[in-house]
Amino acid sequence: MHNDIARVLIETSDIQKRVAELGAQITGDYRGRDVVAVGILKGSIIFYADLTRHIDLPLTMDFMSISSYGNSRKSSGVVQIRKDLDHNIMGKHVLLIEDILDSGQTLSFLSEVLATREPASIRICTLLDKPVQRVADIQPDYRGFIIPDEFVVGYGLDHAERYRNLSYIGVLKPKVYEQAN
Repeated sequence: MHNDIARVLIETSDIQKRVAELGAQITGDYRGRDVVAVGILKGSIIFYADLTRHIDLPLTMDFMSISSYGNSRKSSGVVQIRKDLDHNIMGKHVLLIEDILDSGQTLSFLSEVLATREPASIRICTLLDKPVQRVADIQPDYRGFIIPDEFVVGYGLDHAERYRNLSYIGVLKPKVYEQAN
């Protein structure tokens, strides 16, 4: 598995430090509010678990599963909700927690859908921000790291459902994803 990684882009210790900083910032920004932390499955699960442990507030946890990639390396542009929220978000402050914001199409679509459910607010927290890929007019409210236009895996991010369990963010060797297509 590690042999498929061209190089480590973000070390485990740097991720953990930044996640703690984000948790502290979110705690301060949301103090006294009714917050629903919404993890976008599957990619955000590790980030979501670590981040929510650093948010020192009572909050409700919920999840959605959204797809626009399949096993491809590029978004198809067609977004599908595969698992919706279990709870009503009307009047609540929604914090969308995502692994990576690149084209922005998925989070733009999701934000529009959730806005129709009348939450008090919707904010986005992403571990990774790849602005060079952005086609939708959307920006994160909280971001862990800005990254270059490279195919990354680890810490929840995958290629064909593999590499999510790496503790770091690594750049996948092109031969790995090119042979899969």
